[in-house]
Amino acid sequence: MKYKIALLQSEEGFSVSVPGLPGCWSQGETEEEALENIQDAIREYLAVRDELIKGEIIREIEIHT
Repeated sequence: MKYKIALLQSEEGFSVSVPGLPGCWSQGETEEEALENIQDAIREYLAVRDELIKGEIIREIEIHT
């Protein structure tokens, strides 16, 4: 899967968030470290999400713009 991320550089390094996954964010001293860390954060976020919806009926819809 691909996710859009928002990367912000500051004096402390880089922060990164995933707009499509509310509350999913990470950071790193370098851009490379931040990108590695957000991949781990996404995996953990999705694992928790999957556990929370276990047993529910899941459907997909397509939105046309």
